[in-house]
Amino acid sequence: MSLELYLDLISAPCRVIYIFAKMNHIHFQYFPMDLLQGQQHSKEFEAISIEKKVPVLREGSFILSESVAILLYLTRKYSTSIYWYPPDIHMRASIDEYMAWQHESLHIPMRKILWSKLLIPMITGQKVPEEKMNDILKQVQTNIQLFSDHFLKDKPFITGKIICVADLMAVVEMMQPVGANHNIFLGQPKLNAWRQRVEEIVGSRLFQEAHQKLFTIKKWDTSLLNNSTKEKILVMVQSVNK
Repeated sequence: MSLELYLDLISAPCRVIYIFAKMNHIHFQYFPMDLLQGQQHSKEFEAISIEKKVPVLREGSFILSESVAILLYLTRKYSTSIYWYPPDIHMRASIDEYMAWQHESLHIPMRKILWSKLLIPMITGQKVPEEKMNDILKQVQTNIQLFSDHFLKDKPFITGKIICVADLMAVVEMMQPVGANHNIFLGQPKLNAWRQRVEEIVGSRLFQEAHQKLFTIKKWDTSLLNNSTKEKILVMVQSVNK
């Protein structure tokens, strides 16, 4: 029974699954999705994901969504190295704490930077108001400082001297604004040193491969969007601006 992963590497949660599977030599069938072209709304994909979201893992009749659940499933199913999700109860609790915190505090704000600084102007031809943009950047600054002070502290990695799934998820989320030429690591020496340690362990080639679509999104030709897809994106834009 083969493992199937449905991913769009413009999405940070999809990239972390892709990187983790590749690093751990987990064989999978890769089904690339294109969220910006509306492939998640196809009838074929809806049969796999009623929520029409990625990432999605499928093994036969077993289907799993949500990046945290998929990551933890992969660590157990494929008996990956214990440092990814250590058996030590306190280390595991620290990872769980980060996983519970990251969606609202990192994933959504980092995604908002990409959309507000790049994708919304590209699609609508209108800039996001400066006041709104400043609010987003202020929230990001507050939350990366909290990450640095509370989760990272003075350790090389979140759980101590060795990388874990939380480090991988965090660094990929923090890369999201780079697609809009916004580098949150500038002026953050401790945070940047941590990023470099994580990237070194991942390997530069794999790290670049996983982020290639993000790095080139600024060259996206929005004229290829059909009206139906554009309308769906505009609805998403409204949610981003809330």
